[in-house]
Amino acid sequence: MTDVEIYTQPRCGYCARAMALLTRKGVTFREIEAPQGTPAREEAIRRSGRFTVPQVFIDGASIGGCDDLLALERSGKLDPLLGG
Repeated sequence: MTDVEIYTQPRCGYCARAMALLTRKGVTFREIEAPQGTPAREEAIRRSGRFTVPQVFIDGASIGGCDDLLALERSGKLDPLLGG
């Protein structure tokens, strides 16, 4: 099974869109709440090299944020990453 993690923060529209896409695709994912200034946010920055949320990881690899996730979906490259 593919391991999907997504770092989010409350009231983030991009986070909601990314999670909605994963949910529509039937993907089980682990949401990690990472508001600014928290250790979880620092972990997301360390792992991804990016300062924004959401940050999505598939099997430990950073694939980027919401726009990156949507671009993978549009190009047909997301399903293979998810094992589909």
